[in-house]
Amino acid sequence: MTHPFAVVCIIGSCISLQLGAALAIQLFPVAGAWGTAAVRLLLAGLILLTLTRPKFHTWTRKQWLGVALFGASLGLMNGFFYNAINHIPLGTAVTIEFLGPLALAAFLSRTLRDAACVALALIGMVLLGVDSWTGEALSPLGVAFALIAGVFWVCYILASKKVGVLVPGQGGLAVALIIGGLLILPVSGAQSLVIFSTWNFVAIAVGTAVLASLIPYSLELVALRRLAPNAFSILISLEPVFAGLFGWILLAQNLSVLKISAIVLVVMASILQTLSASAPAARSRVRSKAA
Repeated sequence: MTHPFAVVCIIGSCISLQLGAALAIQLFPVAGAWGTAAVRLLLAGLILLTLTRPKFHTWTRKQWLGVALFGASLGLMNGFFYNAINHIPLGTAVTIEFLGPLALAAFLSRTLRDAACVALALIGMVLLGVDSWTGEALSPLGVAFALIAGVFWVCYILASKKVGVLVPGQGGLAVALIIGGLLILPVSGAQSLVIFSTWNFVAIAVGTAVLASLIPYSLELVALRRLAPNAFSILISLEPVFAGLFGWILLAQNLSVLKISAIVLVVMASILQTLSASAPAARSRVRSKAA
């Protein structure tokens, strides 16, 4: 396997995101979807900024532009997704949103193996969506929010990859998180300030910032420095898989035949994509040794 550390980073990101989501939901009634997303990003950015202390004065215009676009994609992706799960079931929202990364993976596919990975992941996502659908009519607004979030997820993947090249370390991510939070903060209005009314809300917000932003986005930035965007888009499909597993383990939610089938398909797609990525590198090493 060419990028075992990148795969470990993605798995760690998926696990951390699910733990963070469990905390974030508790803030929705208090700060709303936009407010929760904004405060989460701002707190995560401030924590990471304190830890990394990036040298802003040395950044070029190109670096600042890359970080700004990265921040905008982060803020809008999170804001629209939180609004989506306020209107439609979580599993359905994740499935619809994931059409964005899958479309990117399909567009960047160059081999039949890449196409097979996309197909397996897509079928898995459809099964997860069917399994989570309650039979009730879906809110058109919720579906629209999820689709928009999917578009910004694609922007996030491409922007994160670019910033990983332009800006060393985690300083670019720290500033991007703050930019993303500030961008969507006006939408939430004064409602987001309620989070700071009690220490309990503050503790939940900090926990959410660390688990749902700081840790996963840091790990994904590391992974994207080692993976092509299409490979990342397939491997990140493990995220809804972990959502199903955590629901079964922690929340005693039913693990249906459809959900198990979806998990198997997505894991197969991830393994196939990882092996596909390793093959060219292995051949390259053999040729270099022969030379």
